[in-house]
Amino acid sequence: MAFRKNTDARPQILEVSPYAAIPGGEFQIRGKGLAALARPDIRFGEVAAPVVIGSDSFVIVRVPEGASANEFTVHDSSQSNGGSSARWSCGIGVLLADSLHPVSNPVVDRHGNVYTTFSGSPGQKTPASIYKIDTNRRAKPLVADLMNATGLALDPEGVLYASSRHDGVVYQISAAGNMAVYVEGMGVATGIVFDRDDNLYVGDRSGTIFKISRSRQIYVFATLEPSIAAYHLAFGPDDYLYVTGPTTSSFDAVYRVSRDGHIEPFYRGLGRPQGVAFDANGNLYVAASLAGRRGVVPISPDARAELFLSGPAIVGLAFTPSKSLMLARNATPPGSPGNAIFQVDVGIEGRRMP
Repeated sequence: MAFRKNTDARPQILEVSPYAAIPGGEFQIRGKGLAALARPDIRFGEVAAPVVIGSDSFVIVRVPEGASANEFTVHDSSQSNGGSSARWSCGIGVLLADSLHPVSNPVVDRHGNVYTTFSGSPGQKTPASIYKIDTNRRAKPLVADLMNATGLALDPEGVLYASSRHDGVVYQISAAGNMAVYVEGMGVATGIVFDRDDNLYVGDRSGTIFKISRSRQIYVFATLEPSIAAYHLAFGPDDYLYVTGPTTSSFDAVYRVSRDGHIEPFYRGLGRPQGVAFDANGNLYVAASLAGRRGVVPISPDARAELFLSGPAIVGLAFTPSKSLMLARNATPPGSPGNAIFQVDVGIEGRRMP
């Protein structure tokens, strides 16, 4: 019996990790014939990407600025026939707005509008403090006179709140962008979040998490180690408050706090964990480094972690009603193009408060 020899010498992609990336992030590609005699030519649509490591069976490629196609190909330029791999689907972050200065999670309302900050350097008064990005991807200033806007949250009625790490005040923001003091005396106020009973929680970077009732009574809910950046807060389906706050350690933890204020580590082993959000299945997504790779790390309810999305300087994230993921990147000085909001279509439903 005669066997026909496979003469297809095109590059073959067998495995890609992680699933998604934003510009500056990296994909690890495993396969066959990826670079027989020369470094591979990898393209996201028509945009060429820089290769960090290139070998016949393993390639690391960095997603270039301007890439938007949700697929890539590997082309072996050493082949005279210009052999290219089959297209590989992936998630690529699309730029929504830049020249901002986000320092925590963006928030998304029920209509799909996105709110983010131009936080500024300590004590810096900026022309605009909070921006609204509508469903047509138009970014417009919403609030102008809030110094060092930091954490954002929406209450169950869809009203926007913002913390100021400058004056320790949490402000209530109207649809027209008018501000009213909601609570003050919150120290270095950073992350904020509401629970199912409409209580507001505020992370004071110096080490305190405050609980504010709807009647605006203030309680000390929990005390943690001070953070060098900010506390980021999210409630899980178990009614625990999940908290990240990067320290000087490279092996930081995600903590969870019970309704009576008992603190326990949920997962330890992340580098500089920041923004947090839950999906509808109870997985916690954290902007952090895992094993030296920076991006978004989902942690399952039984505390198993993996890298889901690659990208540098991600400080916040939020799910949208259309099952996309919004990502806030803080890469360079305030107002530069590197500070941006990206949208990645991931097909994952975010958790909604009951």
